[in-house]
Amino acid sequence: MQIRQLPVIMLTARSEEYDKLLGFRLGADDYVSKPFSPKELMARVNAVLKRAGGETAGALKFGDFCIETDTRIVMAGENRINLPPKEFDLLVKLAQNEHIVMTRDQLLSSVWGYEYYGDTRTVDTHVKSLREHLGDYRRLIQTVWGVGYKFEYKQ
Repeated sequence: MQIRQLPVIMLTARSEEYDKLLGFRLGADDYVSKPFSPKELMARVNAVLKRAGGETAGALKFGDFCIETDTRIVMAGENRINLPPKEFDLLVKLAQNEHIVMTRDQLLSSVWGYEYYGDTRTVDTHVKSLREHLGDYRRLIQTVWGVGYKFEYKQ
């Protein structure tokens, strides 16, 4: 099981020094008070991610299998796997929730969005195609019959 430290940026209307100090004492990595510009917020997010380094900054690694979320590249050993956008998003969602079973409805809402009104079997179709693209690494995506799917890396 991988344990990750997630950076936290507090976004709030409270701007008194006491509130900021309390936010940092509670573990915030940065504190942004309203009003703020979107450019400033993105600069702060990028700075916090850079300080956090490693996987939080855009790479999920499982042995020689690597998903670079910022560049949308999947590497299986020395081989690059080119995935269609939805299959890549599906893979990332499953990998970010390693060992956790995700239902088809959860995957539909997080990968396709709440406005998607299609059949939940769309997930099955994309998982099948994703497994074909992954080849020998298809075992990373496991079916939990009657429930959904999970990403399972075994060393």
